[in-house]
Formats: sequence, structure tokens, C-alpha cells
Amino acid sequence: MDGFLLINKPKGWTSHDVVHKVQKKLNVEKIGHTGTLDPFASGLLILCLGKATKLASLFSNLDKVYEGTIVFDKHYDTYDTTGKITNEKETIIDIQSLQEAILSLNGTYEQIPPMYSAIKVDGRKLYEMARKGIEIERESRSVTIYDFHMTRMIDHNRFDFYASVSKGTYIRSLAVDLAQKLETYGALDALRRISVGKYDVANSKSIEDVSEGDLISLDSYFESYPTLSLNDYMVRLVRNGVYLDERQTKTKEPFIVLDEKGEKIAYYEVIGENQYKPVLIF
Repeated sequence: MDGFLLINKPKGWTSHDVVHKVQKKLNVEKIGHTGTLDPFASGLLILCLGKATKLASLFSNLDKVYEGTIVFDKHYDTYDTTGKITNEKETIIDIQSLQEAILSLNGTYEQIPPMYSAIKVDGRKLYEMARKGIEIERESRSVTIYDFHMTRMIDHNRFDFYASVSKGTYIRSLAVDLAQKLETYGALDALRRISVGKYDVANSKSIEDVSEGDLISLDSYFESYPTLSLNDYMVRLVRNGVYLDERQTKTKEPFIVLDEKGEKIAYYEVIGENQYKPVLIF
């Protein structure tokens, strides 16, 4: 089983829980996920199976869409309401001010990730330090908010939202940043991942319902990729992991190497000008 599965992760499960359950259900040896979804969140989690475990980065680099709920007046160490409250402030948020603050976050800005994240600093994951009560300065990262808007005002300090964002965006940080613009505290109260790139949660399966028949095969995934046909001599080298260069092709896009019969041999990515690295041998 080499390919990808679209799973509708339930709230309360870790991404590792999902991987373990699907691995046991489908009796597959190699399996992983393509981007952690917090335990309190639900929605689309893409799993990679077999040889496809080498391709997780193809999904982590994609844009994502979320729906959720943000609540004001309290700051949590995790930036969501599952954490410990560290500050409180009573405010009444009027809709106009809220909408203006939301609008101001649309576009590209420098976002500081939360301590409770899997980012590594000096070889240590931030959340491991956070659990020990250690907080360190984090480098900001440039993220792009394509579409962030309110979908429903629940009460004076809680609302539902829609957010279409670039890779690397933390929605928990977005909630905290929004609250700061309103001179109060804020946190994420609910989150659901709707899509990753072109893949939508509407096409996903629950852990109970998923089967081998739901697998997105490597042939299907790569069907629209550019191809490069090579002779038998070069194909033997490709199978042994040789890097390619301008003697074979000149391109800025990843591609599939085919043999003279049109069979897929390997997937290559660009690592420099006219330099190409094999990522997966079929």
C-alpha cells in the first residue's frame, strides 16, 4: 500500500493516535502523517503509507483552510482553551472594532509561533520546554492570511471564523494576535481543518470507515506531473539514486522519470539550478 489517505480526525485524538489506529486496521507497516493537527482540533489529516512516507513534505508546504471559534478575555499558555489561564481582562468587543481588527490581519505579516508547538530550537521541541515551564524567545516567521473573516458573532467576546492561510501559519497565534489588536487577551476555543491544498475534508473518511479502496495511489497523485524519459542505461543509474543535471533536463519543476516503456521509475525535486535529487524510487 503506497499512497495517501484522507482522514477526518475526531476531536480529542492526537495525530499519532490516528496513525496508530489506521496502521492497525489496515495492517500496514510504514505509515505517517503529513502535518500535525492538535488533539483539540478536528478535520482533515492526510496520512502517507508505504513508499509515500518519503513525500510528507509535499503536503506540509500547501496552503490550508480552517474554521473555528475564538474567545476573548483570557490568555492561555497554550494559546487555546485547553491550557492554563495566565492572564485575564474583562472587555466588551463591539462588532465594528472586531471586523476592523480581523481585516487588518489579512495579508502577510510576521507571526511568532506559540511555545506549545513542534518547532525545534537547538534540537529541542518547543512544547517539551513549555511543559517544563520554560519559555524562550521565538523567531517570527512570515505568513500570509488570504482570507480571515467572521462567520458568526456568538456573544460579546466569542465568534466563529473562517481562515485560509499559507503554510506555517499557527491559528492559535492568529487568535492571540487578533486579541492584542483589540487590547485584550484571546485564545482558540475550537478548530477544524477544512482543506490542505486541493484536498478537502468532504472527501475524507472516518477511521471506522476508511479502507484500502480509499487510497490515493502514487500513480494517481503524480498523473499530472511533468515527465522525463530516459534510456535503459540512465534508468539503471536512476534506480541507484543518481542525481541528474542539465545533461538530462533543464527545469524548475519537480518531475517523474520514465523508462522507455513509459513506466514510472522515480520522483525528482529541484535542489539548485539544473540540479535534481531523487526523492522516491518507485
